[in-house]
Amino acid sequence: MSTPTGPASGLPVRMPRPRQPGRHRRPEPLVAPEDAPALVLAVPGTPSSATRSLADEVVSIARSELPGLDARIGYLDGDDQEFSTLTSVLAHAAGERTARFEQARAAGMDVREPDGPVAVVVPLLAGPDSSLLRQVRQAVMDSRVAAELTDVLGPHPLLAEALHVRLSEAGLARADRARLFTVATAADGIILASVGGDEAVQAAGITGMLLAARLAVPVMAAALDQEGSIASVAEQLRGSGSQQLALAPYLIGPEIDASLIEEAAKEAGCSAAEALGPYPAIGKLALAKYTTALGIAPQQAQSTPAH
Repeated sequence: MSTPTGPASGLPVRMPRPRQPGRHRRPEPLVAPEDAPALVLAVPGTPSSATRSLADEVVSIARSELPGLDARIGYLDGDDQEFSTLTSVLAHAAGERTARFEQARAAGMDVREPDGPVAVVVPLLAGPDSSLLRQVRQAVMDSRVAAELTDVLGPHPLLAEALHVRLSEAGLARADRARLFTVATAADGIILASVGGDEAVQAAGITGMLLAARLAVPVMAAALDQEGSIASVAEQLRGSGSQQLALAPYLIGPEIDASLIEEAAKEAGCSAAEALGPYPAIGKLALAKYTTALGIAPQQAQSTPAH
């Protein structure tokens, strides 16, 4: 029983934990700076229900990592009447920023008109695709808004982690090689399927090396949008001794019709994993592109080490 002066004799006393000094001190949580530019996710295609759900999940992850983040979604195709295209989303963000400034000045506040970009545009692409990136740049230009365009999300170790998880979910790779169990359908050769031509294949190859280190099996990149590329890589892998192949889409999802992945898997004579989709790493990488563009440094996301 407690007394007016504290806990009764013999009972433990809960003492506040001392603040940790120096490098052992827990870092303060990062929040978005006041009046920071919007993060605008540039999403390929139209705002279908599936694409909307994926994009919403990605920006939700980014917001959870950086409280106060103004995150929006702009599609490369669609109806401007819905204010969902990248051009209209950027124009709307600029209009809101101007309105806030004018309201503050009308209220007698001593404010200066904000400088710097209205938005940071992050393409929702795992690798370079010159055709889609031209669309993004054109949409930014058409908006007549001061916006900064970042690079695509990959290559990055977190994407290798995401590919590993998607393969393991499909039963095509061991989730953890340190554990003493086998997966009967585990592949001994991986085709990393990208879109965007030779440049995309080269970039995917970097992430492919990271994936190969995780799985301890050969990984080769191929282009879904180049005739014969998938079949050629499948032949090379089998020629080098791989007997059971798997196709891993190095794609987030909206870049292509999902049927192309199925057709490519049939062409290679193997099973395929799902596209990366709204894997948590995608939202973290989108945020990392945004914070890097603004020169703010959140805690670095760590990939799960390969076992």
